[in-house]
Amino acid sequence: MTARVQRQLALLVSVAGAMTVALDGTILLVAQPSLQRDLDASLGRIQWTSTGYLVAVAALLVIAGRMGDRYGHARLLFVGVLGFGAASAGIALAPTVGWVTALRAVQGGFGALLQPATLALLRLAYPADRLGTPIAIRTSAIAVAAGSGPILGGILVAHLGWRAVFWVNVPIALVIAALVLAVRTPPSTPASSSRLDLTGAGLLAIGLAVLVHALADVPSRGWTTAPTMLELAAVTGVAAVLAWHERRTPHPIVPPAVARSAPVAAAMAILLVTSAGLFGALFRATFYLQDTLHLDPLACGLRVLPLTALMILGAPAADAALRRHGARRTATAGTVLVAAGIAGLSRLGAASPWMAMAGAFAVIGAGFATVMVTATGTVVGDAPPGYAGVVGGLKQTAMNIGPTLGIAVASSATGSAVSTMSPVLLVLAALAALGLLPASLLPRCAAHQQGGDTTAAHSATAPTLQAAPARQTNS
Repeated sequence: MTARVQRQLALLVSVAGAMTVALDGTILLVAQPSLQRDLDASLGRIQWTSTGYLVAVAALLVIAGRMGDRYGHARLLFVGVLGFGAASAGIALAPTVGWVTALRAVQGGFGALLQPATLALLRLAYPADRLGTPIAIRTSAIAVAAGSGPILGGILVAHLGWRAVFWVNVPIALVIAALVLAVRTPPSTPASSSRLDLTGAGLLAIGLAVLVHALADVPSRGWTTAPTMLELAAVTGVAAVLAWHERRTPHPIVPPAVARSAPVAAAMAILLVTSAGLFGALFRATFYLQDTLHLDPLACGLRVLPLTALMILGAPAADAALRRHGARRTATAGTVLVAAGIAGLSRLGAASPWMAMAGAFAVIGAGFATVMVTATGTVVGDAPPGYAGVVGGLKQTAMNIGPTLGIAVASSATGSAVSTMSPVLLVLAALAALGLLPASLLPRCAAHQQGGDTTAAHSATAPTLQAAPARQTNS
């Protein structure tokens, strides 16, 4: 196979893997009510089918990326996608909600293996100055998968039942696994400190798992309850111990070359706060559309459709802007659009025309696509040699914690008797606007101007967008 065909195959595998996880997240939304009735489960038990997945993913993403750097990203992707499909089959056969919850956690673990690998494959296949277009394609594909999830899920549940939404992952996983076997990319060059630090990995996994669990339970427990405060205090303690350990170990789980990379850290910070604003706004909008405007789920989905459409259309435009204006200006523009769109939603009421809401969602979608393409390109393109996997894991971690944080913030006003989208959206807009600070740390020059230097320095090595209540994300 020629180098061009191998690059296209690597892109296909990366896109297919990312779409599988994105589709699984949104398709589950439609299946949950039917699953609850069929297995006679409480709402809390059903919620754990999402929370358990989230905790497993968040805890293992960085570790999985580190393993990919050491053992090979194609190998991790192969194991991850087969395990993801096998866990899906197990869920489809599960006799009780307890089995569903346990297997969802297993599915999350395998999902953590495959997610960083899908980004690392692009870094291996494409030179750093040519990553913009494949990342834009990947971002648009994730938006397509996430947007079509509720529709496909509705059809499957209506005609075949909730178990069908898990069976659909099995043949897809087998096809992706077969494609992975055909991928031939230049091998990554493991860094001298590629040994996995088990103590650091354990501390990081515990800290992230407790953080995500604490944030995921805020909608039901609140911010100031004892369990929430205790878990957040525990996260602070674990983070302090991890920082102390990382400074002293010869093989830190987050290598110094990554930790000291200002563009990588800035890109992940932007993704965290903008995804928090986006998913928090979606969470609030879902309650507003259904509880205040009394729209059914399909009509609700149609109101949000402009966001998905502009993510699909905006990704290629963002790639062009990145090449012309550079990462700093492009990320700044995208962050401003996300914050402005969320602020615009906060002014809408029952008497507002539907076009106003569509326009606000379109602005958010265009802005988030711009942020995704710019930040992902920066994270992957600036990954130090031998660390593409761990950087991809950190990026995916930001994209898991951000939405969970945003929903926790939005939930503080959910259930209040309001006739508008709620002032909490102004808080979410301010949260998204915080991305302007790290955006100022991104490279100033345009992508095509810095590409030669970046390529010389490094060897050629998404929202997930979904309806908010499921609290599961990938990009």
